[in-house]
Amino acid sequence: MPKLPSAIYAARVRECRLQPDAAQEAVLRRLDALAGQLEGYSLPSAAGGLAWLFKRKQGAARPKPVYVWGDVGRGKTLVMDLFHEAIAPVSKRRVHFHAFMQEVHRDIHAYREGQKKGLIDQGSDPIRAVAGQLARDANVLCLDEFQVKDITDAMILGRLFEALLEAGCVIVATSNIPPQKLYWNGLNRNLFEPFIKLIEDRFDVIELDGPTDYRLDRLAGEDVYFCPLGPGTANRMRVMWHKVTGTDGGGETWLDVGRRKVHVPRTARGAAWFGFADLCEAPLGNADYLAIARQFHIVFIDGVRALTPAEGNAARRFINLIDNLYDAKVRLVMAAETPPDGIYRFADTPVEFARTVSRLNEMQSADWWENAVRA
Repeated sequence: MPKLPSAIYAARVRECRLQPDAAQEAVLRRLDALAGQLEGYSLPSAAGGLAWLFKRKQGAARPKPVYVWGDVGRGKTLVMDLFHEAIAPVSKRRVHFHAFMQEVHRDIHAYREGQKKGLIDQGSDPIRAVAGQLARDANVLCLDEFQVKDITDAMILGRLFEALLEAGCVIVATSNIPPQKLYWNGLNRNLFEPFIKLIEDRFDVIELDGPTDYRLDRLAGEDVYFCPLGPGTANRMRVMWHKVTGTDGGGETWLDVGRRKVHVPRTARGAAWFGFADLCEAPLGNADYLAIARQFHIVFIDGVRALTPAEGNAARRFINLIDNLYDAKVRLVMAAETPPDGIYRFADTPVEFARTVSRLNEMQSADWWENAVRA
């Protein structure tokens, strides 16, 4: 009898570790069915689907992928993580979508380099080959915070997901955005629309529409977000740095990110201090932010100012930065000109910055600082 996500949830409600939520429970019941289908699941035979079908139970359907979407803070990541926990020992992987796509681009590049050197058949498809390896590594792939902003992601996702599904990989994704709104206003979006149709046709699309943003219940944390900017705030940042690191100083360092290096102005005892300009006005991207999140367990950012409509690039970098720090459970200390909801009021897709505001609020809470896995 497989372990069910809803059973784990119910146990944690009884232990007062979670609050009961009808919307979350409804999604978990849908995921229970998928967890049951995955008992003993393995990829289809390389020789074709018939061998795989004969291994399955009589009349068993091929497991259907799932796309869970809903507003910020409703528990999408929670229900996906409970599902991921429940399906052991199925070959599985849980990864943030940003990190996943970085790996995909890296592996496609390496495959093409092999083709150029004559080490790999010139006629083979790099995307299909990478997808096949991903499926072999993880029969079940859980992708958190699915969103599409980059045209290079948008142009390969259709072929990548088609190949993953064909290889038998079962995908469970969470997103703040319904499928039809993905890559909204993106360059050449018409070329992306077949991927949206693939999600709508082949995935079980579930809305988690609970009324409560649970992150807002945990704001009575330590004072780690300081505003407005000024001498008083600067002094409070210095005091916090000394408490965290035991020093008033710290040395600079450089992180290797591919063939580039990212400058870290000050670091001590696993903490790093950046100015806003260092992170969001320099030409950095998700790979850089992911490297920072993996290297440091506490990040200080000062000089965060209210951005104008002309500073959309800086705002998008800031969104991506917070996404990476949040997913890696990094502790954050910040000095800003305004409270979180005043940093940028001109987002092209407001739901994205609403998520950033929600996460900045949660990252101030006592729960976050006490439970951050890398603390």
